[in-house]
Amino acid sequence: MRNLDFAPLYRTTVGFDHLSSLLDAVNRSDNNAGGYPPYNIELLEKDCYQITMAVAGFTEDELEIQAEQQTLTVKGQRETDTDEHNYLHQGIAARNFERRFQLAEHIKVTGAKLEHGLLHVDLVREIPEAMKPKRIPIGSTNSKLIDAIKGRNAA
Repeated sequence: MRNLDFAPLYRTTVGFDHLSSLLDAVNRSDNNAGGYPPYNIELLEKDCYQITMAVAGFTEDELEIQAEQQTLTVKGQRETDTDEHNYLHQGIAARNFERRFQLAEHIKVTGAKLEHGLLHVDLVREIPEAMKPKRIPIGSTNSKLIDAIKGRNAA
């Protein structure tokens, strides 16, 4: 198991203390996931992402996608197959799964589609207007400073 020392980070930043617990949670869930189903995470363009999961054999009704508090959960629940099969080799995984993805702030799920056994989940980063950079105009030399405490012009 890998342990990371975040002490240097804490000395120069404020409000990033949740980063340690987030990385621990991601490490734990990645170790427990077992790699099924396989997936890709792709950056399509600035602030647009797509997660593609190989879910061969699952129908749309057997898949569930849920986004809640910066966590995206994809579940696959297969109907139990009552038919008897005499497989000589069974290499196609037909098991249920649950895969979780931690989303950064302001990442929203915009859609999902199932094509040719691949589930595509589209995500976009939507930064609120209040958090976008703003250009601050510089006042002229004729502008006067106002003393906020006394409510009068300062000279």
